[in-house]
Amino acid sequence: MILKINTLSTKLGLRDHGRRMSLTAFEFAQVEDGYICELARGYVVVSEVAKFPHMRTVGYVRSHMEHFRIENPKRIYEICGTMECKLLIPEWDSERHPDIAVYLTPPPNRKGHTMWRTWFPDLVVEMISPGSVERDYSQKREEYWSLGVKEYWIVDTNLQQILGLRRNKNACIQKTLGLQDICQSKLLPGFTLACQAIFAAAGEQEER
Repeated sequence: MILKINTLSTKLGLRDHGRRMSLTAFEFAQVEDGYICELARGYVVVSEVAKFPHMRTVGYVRSHMEHFRIENPKRIYEICGTMECKLLIPEWDSERHPDIAVYLTPPPNRKGHTMWRTWFPDLVVEMISPGSVERDYSQKREEYWSLGVKEYWIVDTNLQQILGLRRNKNACIQKTLGLQDICQSKLLPGFTLACQAIFAAAGEQEER
């Protein structure tokens, strides 16, 4: 049974994890402070705000992308984080909030919530965290592909590898990067980022 909720007065929280909900209801629902909510194929997924390693990894990658954006102002239109954008995927009854979403072009329209129904990122980056392995490696891979996302990076600091997926006509080209490799993208000519440095950012917790 799909949960019906008064989106104007009810806030989603940890108690709602695993509940069934329609994308229409979820799109306008509010979330309690300290939590992040996604809709995963019709079910609410509630997560706490990211812990230190996840936060540092996301921040490190995003800061380098922002630097590239400043140096190449015509390459990137916007870079968004988890709380700054959402990907509505009606085909899968999902709403996702990527760790990093890179938009190369402006939105077709800028009218409030409807903007997210037509504006999709060209490049998405997700950082694996405990409990997100299946979502990031499998579910989001299928969903982002259906939206037309051109590149999807999955950063797995536990395995110390980055899985890069790139759209090529109707096929998906897959490449796994390790410690000694460099992150690059055909969407961002000239952008380079050492994988080892990304994993080192996550490992700072052990040094403190």
